[in-house]
Amino acid sequence: MTERLSAREILALLTDPSTFTELPSPTRESAPDGPLAWQGYDASRARAAQRTGEQESVVCGTAQVAGTQAVLIAFEFGFLGGSLGERTGDRLEAAYTYARTHRLPVVPLVATGGSRMQEGMLALTQLQRVARQSALTREAGLPQIAVLRDPTTGGGWATLGAGADVILALPGVQVGFAGSRVRPADADPRAYTAEAQVAAGSADAVVPPRELRETLGRWLRLLTGETVRYAPHRSAGNCATSHNEAADAKRPNAAPPSAAPLPFAFAAQEPPTTGWAAVQRARSPRRPRANAYLDAYFTHRVAISGDRSGGTDPDGILCGFGEHAGRTVAFAAQTGTPTRPAGYRTATRLVRLADRLGIPVLTLVDTPGAANDADAERQGAGAAIAELFGALAAARTPVTTLVIGEGGSGGALALAAAGNTWATPDSYFSVIAPELAAAILKRPQDQVEATADQLRIRPQDLVELGVIRGIVRAADHPRP
Repeated sequence: MTERLSAREILALLTDPSTFTELPSPTRESAPDGPLAWQGYDASRARAAQRTGEQESVVCGTAQVAGTQAVLIAFEFGFLGGSLGERTGDRLEAAYTYARTHRLPVVPLVATGGSRMQEGMLALTQLQRVARQSALTREAGLPQIAVLRDPTTGGGWATLGAGADVILALPGVQVGFAGSRVRPADADPRAYTAEAQVAAGSADAVVPPRELRETLGRWLRLLTGETVRYAPHRSAGNCATSHNEAADAKRPNAAPPSAAPLPFAFAAQEPPTTGWAAVQRARSPRRPRANAYLDAYFTHRVAISGDRSGGTDPDGILCGFGEHAGRTVAFAAQTGTPTRPAGYRTATRLVRLADRLGIPVLTLVDTPGAANDADAERQGAGAAIAELFGALAAARTPVTTLVIGEGGSGGALALAAAGNTWATPDSYFSVIAPELAAAILKRPQDQVEATADQLRIRPQDLVELGVIRGIVRAADHPRP
């Protein structure tokens, strides 16, 4: 497990030298031994202050992290277990207010055992204050990136931690709503770790301490637009516009973003001559997949992981943010396998975050269809797909879609931008796979190829039908 660091030590680890400035601490009059007159409470606080050098369980300030300015909230676990009381809530509220006033991202560095017993329900209600401040910051279009330290439990995990847009964690740290002293005696301790939370889709990544400043700095640059040095790029994607320019214009301090440019196609070939040839090309094991397109498109990229509902789909869809031509672009890319419900929910999470931050989205469609096994149904496949359809339909930020392989039914269409979808020459898009269409129509096996032609699934057919805008070539010239 990672060594437990104090608030000042984690700040020194993450911030650029000599850039941290502590924010003024709000003052609050307090009755002897606090609001409950809990005997010995004042003495406990005095001992904690002497031991740690801090006056409360959080240290709040501004600093640069790998060159990007942010508001940092560092918990001091040595001060009464990093617990939240009224004075803690005062500091947290002041920090979030400062972030919104100065348009800065918020980085909670969480290490807490939960709410402070000596303040009873008044301590617990600080979670509502924190939730309100987090919501206001979210509405202001500012990102929140949490770093989970040891331990991250109770209400601190359920608000500042789990409520962040991106969640990073140090290796081996304890993470869970139930702390070690209140969980069932027979509970598996491995379920309450950072690694378990990532596996369950409740956190994005475990990051070693030596890599944390660089990783956090990269996330901050991408989500705050610090990378933007964008000049117009000659690409088919530039002609796309936002779905709702009036709504885009209401973004705080931001003009509507331009659409993400289209990637180059890898296939320097003519469109397929028949529908079945289109299917064979798209299913070829030699065809480039999502990782190849993302590697060529982005200078660097970072991934989000998990649907925050207990699931991940690392083999079905890749989601995250990257830098392309000096600007940030969000991506959701299917990998050629059936997409699972957790994959659709992760993509929904990505689209909603990008929309809130005013970041354009690029989606790559490549799936034979949504996973249709019994587990997928139990995990809510229909609801997950419906959520993604809704998120894309409501998005104000522009979405650009490229079909790079199989476009299998609604499981593929859920990731496609209405009115701004393109295709490569080695792809197809169909209401259903030709084999399944033939089976539904009670046609013999030798009629599958003819059925593929009747479905008009070739890229050029889709252009004629108005389903896609054009065919993207290796030279990046769209075919009208």
